[in-house]
Amino acid sequence: QVQLVESGGGSVQAGGSLRLSCAAFGYAYSQYCMSWFRQAPGKEREGVAGFDSDERTIYADSVKGRFTISKDNAKNIWYLQMNSLNPDDTAMYYCVADFWRRPCPGLGTDEYKFRGQGTQVTVSS
Repeated sequence: QVQLVESGGGSVQAGGSLRLSCAAFGYAYSQYCMSWFRQAPGKEREGVAGFDSDERTIYADSVKGRFTISKDNAKNIWYLQMNSLNPDDTAMYYCVADFWRRPCPGLGTDEYKFRGQGTQVTVSS
């Protein structure tokens, strides 16, 4: 059974940076779908970054130019580098993944087969 474990969240001031990690355990497949979502109280769930079916990176307009998604294939870890953070980025961030699935769901839905427990990001002004 695949397990996703996020880490790297925390509290930062506006303008700061954080790097989130999503480690995949029990995963040995080369073809994947993966995205980062966030959920803030009173706000709709939002897909912020991910990989499309061609494994190209995709981003929500709200984070484009500030967030970067990447993957360390050797370690089975996905990263979300977040720069120029602002209070609107405050949310619980979680990663989702699926394997041998095409097309990838993208950022429009978090209905992936596997989901991590989430890591909190708090940005103060």
